[in-house]
Amino acid sequence: MVVPHVVAGTRLADLLPLLETDHRVQVLFTVHGATHGTEEFVRGLGGHVLPWHQAVGHRFDLVLAASHRGLDELHGPVLALPHGAGALKSRSKPRRGGTFPVHGLSRDRLVRDGRVLASAIVLAHHDELRVLAEACPEAVPAAVVAGDVCLDRLLASVPYRDHYRRALGVGPDERLVTVSSTWTRHSTFGAHIGLYGALLDRGERVAAVLHPNVWSVHGSRQVRAWLPREVLVVPPDEGWRAAVVAADAVVGDFGSTTQYAAAAGRPVSVVPIPDGLLRPGGLADLVYRVAPVVDPDRPRVEDAVVVPGLADAISSCVGGAGAATRRAVYRLLGLAEPARAVPVSPVGVPRVVG
Repeated sequence: MVVPHVVAGTRLADLLPLLETDHRVQVLFTVHGATHGTEEFVRGLGGHVLPWHQAVGHRFDLVLAASHRGLDELHGPVLALPHGAGALKSRSKPRRGGTFPVHGLSRDRLVRDGRVLASAIVLAHHDELRVLAEACPEAVPAAVVAGDVCLDRLLASVPYRDHYRRALGVGPDERLVTVSSTWTRHSTFGAHIGLYGALLDRGERVAAVLHPNVWSVHGSRQVRAWLPREVLVVPPDEGWRAAVVAADAVVGDFGSTTQYAAAAGRPVSVVPIPDGLLRPGGLADLVYRVAPVVDPDRPRVEDAVVVPGLADAISSCVGGAGAATRRAVYRLLGLAEPARAVPVSPVGVPRVVG
């Protein structure tokens, strides 16, 4: 498993139960790049970590990746999957005279020196396959529409909502608002940091879920110092799904966490963002079409709504991602799949950063 940053690492960690108990397989990790916190995250998983200079000198039976960084330097068949909600991005990029949509299935991401990097490109939805056929047709034979393991684990966690609320110290008569933020200057944390205090002033319990890049750029001490001490700050590696399930309402932006919250059936409202920021028809656009926009100074979370259809918009294989992904893994390994069923485990109880 090649981990260039914590976001990719958390997605790959969801794959570990699919193969690590097989005595025929040993899982090794390597860290590519020097993003703050990545090395600590990987070592916290408890696996054997190979230095990058050693990893590039060996051939592996399979390389698992949730980013395309460094894949052209590694040797072995590659299974690549997205590290957010789907392979298609939700934002448009500015250019002279307007904006243009971006996505993760472009030729410049998937091809190096005329060769498709990945032997298997895991897609969450059939719509992504159509985009891939237009953007990089030579990569279509590698495509596997397998759904979203992260989403499946989130949905499997919903029955344990009360358990997560108790772990967060939220009483049965208290309302918990989980505030999600991606990492750009237009994000909740970047543009509306006063929202956390405004919600506390209304008497809400507040949990903060921040994109790992926020932690990498600013450091945990600074992040915690900028937020009111009453906020339940969820660490970047895990806990965000439990905090989403535990919430009575989620306030978010255009990041994947907001989309996953909507897919889990949580009432959602969104923060203001500039016009033209979102890719039309993208997952964030679907949320912003339905969810009310909050006033960050006077937020009314009771106006939050359930956004229908997001689970099916994210995944064409809801509930079956683990099985489909394991088939692809074992096909590339050249091994028969284990006879045991594929687990879809709920996430663990959340903790908070003190």
